[in-house]
Amino acid sequence: MRPRHELRLFFTALQFFTRLPVPAWVGFRPAWLQHCTRYYPLVGWVAGGVTALAFWLAQALWPQPVAVLLSMAAGLVLTGAFHEDGFADVCDGLGGAVSRERALDIMKDSRLGTYGVVGLGLMLALKFAVLNALPPAWVAAALLLAHPASRLGSALLIWRMRYAREEGKAKPLGRRMRDGEFMTAAACGLLPALVMAVTGALPAAGVGWAMAGGLAGAAWMARVLKRRLGGYTGDGLGAAQQLSELGCYLGLLALVA
Repeated sequence: MRPRHELRLFFTALQFFTRLPVPAWVGFRPAWLQHCTRYYPLVGWVAGGVTALAFWLAQALWPQPVAVLLSMAAGLVLTGAFHEDGFADVCDGLGGAVSRERALDIMKDSRLGTYGVVGLGLMLALKFAVLNALPPAWVAAALLLAHPASRLGSALLIWRMRYAREEGKAKPLGRRMRDGEFMTAAACGLLPALVMAVTGALPAAGVGWAMAGGLAGAAWMARVLKRRLGGYTGDGLGAAQQLSELGCYLGLLALVA
């Protein structure tokens, strides 16, 4: 039955990108990884919901900086720092003037180098600073918007770019998305932004700035990956998500700065 299969694809994506358990009936087939990309932004709904809930609960007890840090911690626990790890690996691999082959080798190394430590530290610090600078009433809505939108940024790379490696953890995902699959991803990624604008949870202009910032982050990462590696990698997808998420927050903050 088609709805059941689509639900399996969503759970496959959820299992791949978070630590959440999925029902036993879902099962697993490698081929499902090739088609679950359409539901990456829907996984962002879960991540956004968890982090927004953590912020909302923590804000009732502690100041905004503490609530922001706790919401970030909740997101890291939920995903196992999956995307942050990819961002750090990309910083290590592309931080120096090395060949394509050497960069790919560095990105496969599980050890974290100077570029990775500095890059990841700055990324987390910027997220904290920007979220803390937003009006308190906007933070939960910003999380609900940015997590799906940023994962749409990763899906955009899969849709328009080729996979750079011959093997790797993301190899099963390394085929281009069909147009219809990307349209599903786009609907999942853009719907929260539309809801925020229509309900007034965020100003419409702020939503526009946030989406522009998120797109800019993903597009810049795509340009770097294409120039240096000739395509995307699993780490590159994580880096695109991180930059797109930060871009959403920066775009929103530009409205009040």
